[in-house]
Amino acid sequence: MADHAHIIGAGLAGSEAALVAARNGIRVRLSEMRPEKSTPVHESGDCAEIVCSNSLGSLKMSTAGGCLKRELALLSSPLLKVALDTRVPAGHALAVDRKMFASRVSELIEAESSIELVREEIESIDPRPGTPPALVASGPLTSDILLRSIALLLGEDNLFFLDAISPSVAHDSIDFDKAFYGSRYEPEGTDYLNCPFTQEEYEGFHAALIDADRIEVKDFEPDKLFEGCLPVEILAARGVDALRFGPMKPVGLDDPKTGRYAYAIVQLRREQADTESWNLVGFQTRLKYSEQKRVLRMIPGLEKAEFTRYGSMHKNAYIKSPYLLNPTLQIDEFPNILVAGCLAGVEGYVEDIATGHLAGLALAALARGDEIQSPHALTMHGSLVRAITNSENIPFQPHAATLGLLPEQEVRIKGKKARREAKVSRSLDSIMEYVEQLRSKGYTVPDAIDIPE
Repeated sequence: MADHAHIIGAGLAGSEAALVAARNGIRVRLSEMRPEKSTPVHESGDCAEIVCSNSLGSLKMSTAGGCLKRELALLSSPLLKVALDTRVPAGHALAVDRKMFASRVSELIEAESSIELVREEIESIDPRPGTPPALVASGPLTSDILLRSIALLLGEDNLFFLDAISPSVAHDSIDFDKAFYGSRYEPEGTDYLNCPFTQEEYEGFHAALIDADRIEVKDFEPDKLFEGCLPVEILAARGVDALRFGPMKPVGLDDPKTGRYAYAIVQLRREQADTESWNLVGFQTRLKYSEQKRVLRMIPGLEKAEFTRYGSMHKNAYIKSPYLLNPTLQIDEFPNILVAGCLAGVEGYVEDIATGHLAGLALAALARGDEIQSPHALTMHGSLVRAITNSENIPFQPHAATLGLLPEQEVRIKGKKARREAKVSRSLDSIMEYVEQLRSKGYTVPDAIDIPE
């Protein structure tokens, strides 16, 4: 039994795990290769740097994301607290000022005396019995040398899928005579900007998007893209109406100039608290930068847009979790090694944090010599880790939290809304039982975090 643990990767999962393990009396060596060695998408060496979008999803209690956040609030998640403290307006979603969020997490890590943050690239994992427990949370952009080591250790080829990042534009380059504020069904909201299309404008834009030159990505395999993060040009290729029934859906966004919704809409979301830049929602792309500049300026209101960041694609890696992990996130063959976050096969920032939280508690249990206590399958946490480790989940793709993962009620409840609310209520009751169980065994779980609707 040891009182220390090793965490590889200071992203969302690794940072959450380090802080949770540390507050439970475990000394943590947190290894992060940035900034000495960066990735194609990171810009800093800050812990928990968010790169794809600044949104952590819905806060509505009746949604899977809202349920997962409330479970994290009851668990007193350190990163959820930071996210709420660095929140920027985004309607019912929890969006953060990305730079401020990463900076605050880094400050928490560096201020924690039980965490030693070491800037180093880890090239291999030691699976020998008797070594301190270790968590691999190196993320979807794990370095090639560490991926090779993982593949050799697990005896399985890693699976890859390509992910894409949406572009952003400068606030003062937007034509506000054409773009208008308003969240879906909330015309008075100022959290989103909307660029409306006529049918003729939309069809011209769609044709240009289809014909635009794309960056050829090595080993590009469209069938291995995560469905929830498809490049906009791939969606466009599915048919002329695919975009306006997808990320360009105009419903609920009445144009104040006409009093009705447009043929199609591109939404922009604040990327920073001071609104210096706006992110094009759902516009992940692998178009060449020159083509992004040309085609995206066909969007009404963005004719003179200045791009603060172009969209890009990068290779994401995740392991075949159903073959390799159990619901405690331990590797079956090497139970002293855990995997969390994107590398374990979860999709979404809050899902990364959630698995990191469970991994931090598991590291504390292993270091103490305790049996790992997992949350019940009735909770969103429990159902999520069971989903990614279910041997029947083949072929395997990354999993986001969904209400469909939660078991149905034993007693039939009429009405879709009532069934959702009952599932969420039961999950929160169950996570509170888990919290009390942890406290009874001497684990530290501070008071719940207040979370808005």
